[in-house]
Amino acid sequence: MGLANESSLMDFILLGFSDHPRLEAVFFVFVLFFYLLTLVGNFTIIIISCRDPLLHTPMYFFLSNLSLLDICFTTSLAPQILVNLRGPKTITYGGCVAQLYISLALGSTECILLAVMALDRYVAVCKPLHYVVIMNPRLCQQLASISWLSGLANSLIHATFTLQLPLCGNHRLDHFICEVPALLKLACVDATVNELVLFVVSVLFLVIPPALILISYGFITQAVLRIKSVEARHKAFSTCSSHLTVVIVFYGTIIYMYLQPSESYAQDQGKFISLFYTMVTPTLNPIIYTLRNKDVKEALRKLLSGKL
Repeated sequence: MGLANESSLMDFILLGFSDHPRLEAVFFVFVLFFYLLTLVGNFTIIIISCRDPLLHTPMYFFLSNLSLLDICFTTSLAPQILVNLRGPKTITYGGCVAQLYISLALGSTECILLAVMALDRYVAVCKPLHYVVIMNPRLCQQLASISWLSGLANSLIHATFTLQLPLCGNHRLDHFICEVPALLKLACVDATVNELVLFVVSVLFLVIPPALILISYGFITQAVLRIKSVEARHKAFSTCSSHLTVVIVFYGTIIYMYLQPSESYAQDQGKFISLFYTMVTPTLNPIIYTLRNKDVKEALRKLLSGKL
């Protein structure tokens, strides 16, 4: 056990896409492009949400939190991926631990925050006369805090259970980031108990929130169909469909990664899916909300013209 603990502090070798060396330059450009797009898009959302008084509403408060979350999440991964694609394919044990805790905390926070945003849309559409009273600034801050703290708690449980597994000198990580499914593959002992605990925790974050989101959107759809004004109905559907699109893309990829049995986990396929939800999904959020939202597009025009 002493040798196992000592070996666990060694650097990890990230195999990444070493099986496809000719594609590494392509992946480097891909990651760099989407990382820069994520920074620009999400910083823009934060800036216009703060500077435009018309966007000082609960919806854009939560959207700003989502943008900040995506910036932090991508930044916790992208620089290290870029370095490994063009240089040494290693990461220190401490770096791997930090990356695992941070990325898990931020990813888990997004799971809860998307459910909170669905609640906001439910109140806005189904309880419009009471919306301002119900979704008051204090409640919005509390809901945002719960999202961030829940993500942190899940990370402490999820990552700690994973890191307790002995590796017995096995440090060739068949991935480009430190992620739970790939780390479980390195364990030299039976990880059934760990997988069960991680499965239960994953259900709490990857099944219950989207289930609540779907239920809320069922009520929202009924309420929208009762709206007589075609313009108001279109605006409600446009706003809600933007959020629903983000939910489907985010949860679809994460559920595939974390809720499938470990024996059916295809490593190469998992890498490409991880690349999608770590690099592409954070970029999609500002694009989807900008293209389908008149208020955001108007605020963006004001910002570009210097009127904001």
